[in-house]
Amino acid sequence: MFILGNFLEAVATVIHYVLTLFMWVVIARAVLSWVNPDPFNPVVRFIHNVTEPVLYRIRATIPAVMGGIDFSPIIVFLAIVFLDKFIVNNLIILSRRMLIG
Repeated sequence: MFILGNFLEAVATVIHYVLTLFMWVVIARAVLSWVNPDPFNPVVRFIHNVTEPVLYRIRATIPAVMGGIDFSPIIVFLAIVFLDKFIVNNLIILSRRMLIG
């Protein structure tokens, strides 16, 4: 069982890093929305292409724009924190239980 426990801990670690990276990309997208970046810059295009599918679904589901302020990055940020705490912590607890007994 220790192999499965180590595997689950490794999966939890990878999920944590992916969620953290995406959270920073969403933060960068929010900061870029405050300025007028060059839309042809490859970094700006990458950030837009990575975050837009998630932000678009939230904007379509929840009217997250009130008074000209877009709250969809905040909703995504909170969802990432929830997933990180819920999924990653539960996988780590499960993997440690498998390693112990």
